[in-house]
Amino acid sequence: MAVTTDVKLAMARRRMVEDVRASRGVEDARVLGAMLHVERHCFVAAALVDKAYAPHALPIGAGQRTPPPDTVALMAEALQLRGGERVLEIGTGSGYQTAILAHLAREVCSLEREKELARSAAARLRALGYDNARVDIAADLRWPQHSVFDAIHVSAAAPEVPGLLFDQLAPGGRLVLPVGRPPHQRLLLLVRKEGYVATSNLGACRFSLLQGRADVLWPGQPPHEPL
Repeated sequence: MAVTTDVKLAMARRRMVEDVRASRGVEDARVLGAMLHVERHCFVAAALVDKAYAPHALPIGAGQRTPPPDTVALMAEALQLRGGERVLEIGTGSGYQTAILAHLAREVCSLEREKELARSAAARLRALGYDNARVDIAADLRWPQHSVFDAIHVSAAAPEVPGLLFDQLAPGGRLVLPVGRPPHQRLLLLVRKEGYVATSNLGACRFSLLQGRADVLWPGQPPHEPL
């Protein structure tokens, strides 16, 4: 009996999750479960469906690419989401990472600079039933309601950590983002402590650069200690 396309995609998704565990050592069962559940092929163009579960970035339009699955999983695991959190996402892209975060947290508020990407991602997330994910077109890096978040996920790199993001991070909150310019970028996890920020380097990465004004960036790192 011929294997249906849905079965082939499900098998490819399971192999992707196994590869994520092997390549990045991601072991958080909730993150792996979300990766297994969210259908990445729904977030790419029809011509790329057969490549949807490949271990690399894929183009999504507007000159942007969705990060490789292992990077998505590593960043999600670093946030240590347990289901009750409010998460700010910078860079909605296709909405794939938004959907992963929506599986892991109570609410996801996602900002996207490119209008067409924001609109298509919002429509896609609604159609797929992700009612706890909201998308807004970004003027800067601040959610319009000036909220404070338990976790912040950033999908583009900055020379330094943007101060607007840290201002929106609750005490004890976790911020994961790429920092630096190609080819010298590193993925950082920052945890807001009382009077300082604990910082951990999660390894080398490759992301496009954040767009926006220089005055949203810290002139340097905040006082910090390693995790």
